[in-house]
Amino acid sequence: MKTYQAYNLYISSELELPELEEVQGEPDVIIRFGLIDNLAIIKNNDGNYFTGEIPEVAKFHVQKGCLVIVEPLPNVDKGLLSTIVLGPVLCLLLRQRGLLVLHASAVNINGKAVAFMGGPGWGKSTLATAFHTQGYNVLSDDVMPIQIGLDQPLVFPAYPQFKVWREAATSLGHDTDTMSPIYENAPKLSYKFSGGFQNTPLPLYRIYILDKGDEHQISLIHPQEAFVNLIRHSRVINSLLHQDFVSQHLYLSTHLIKQVSFRSFTRKPALEDLPELVQMIVNDVAGITKGKVAIGNSTTGV
Repeated sequence: MKTYQAYNLYISSELELPELEEVQGEPDVIIRFGLIDNLAIIKNNDGNYFTGEIPEVAKFHVQKGCLVIVEPLPNVDKGLLSTIVLGPVLCLLLRQRGLLVLHASAVNINGKAVAFMGGPGWGKSTLATAFHTQGYNVLSDDVMPIQIGLDQPLVFPAYPQFKVWREAATSLGHDTDTMSPIYENAPKLSYKFSGGFQNTPLPLYRIYILDKGDEHQISLIHPQEAFVNLIRHSRVINSLLHQDFVSQHLYLSTHLIKQVSFRSFTRKPALEDLPELVQMIVNDVAGITKGKVAIGNSTTGV
């Protein structure tokens, strides 16, 4: 069993997780193989015990934010199995630990976490990879856990790997012949890196909600719209349905809206414009906005 670091946790795992960095330390989380059917039936499930199945891959049991039991099907691709464990399975575990987990990527801009939130294929990983290519440290790709307390929310770092489309990687100047699919026959490539990873938590400053349109535009949005998008892009929200978890999720989302700023970021589907998009965000974070910024349904020049 090896011990790894991800999501601000030490994770000891019987399943090899080559995406993660090996470390030494007392584990916060154990991942082991076992027979899910042999588990004792847990009555009055309050969400701290979750058992589920991903067809043709494995059964999973996630318990109290500290234990994952995996029962893989015979001959399942190990890359697919580790991708699922590091994605939806650990999202469940992070929620059990009281974190808000968003479908978002995050980068370090001037010592603050700036996030890109959206659904699959909306450009989260591509934008984060573009920032990394230009020398910015990154915290997460696709899974962004946030600790929300009395002070500013903290984004916990994931691990040094992006899952990127081949066309995006080529556009950013990477040699895709040296990159492997994240698992067998996967549509995305694994972009691993040793430098430029932000391995300590950072305060969350801003969340950009990604959308597609006919022009590049950053717009201010109202808190109500931000709240709707937070719910829409929260991870595993349909899995932990016990009232305690639902109430906690609504509380964390409401609290987050009060503590950080939100923007709508509309982009044309043009990979050659990625350097321009990076600069737009950097300028916006710094308060240097050129052209027009839409506020609600009106537009003002700045």
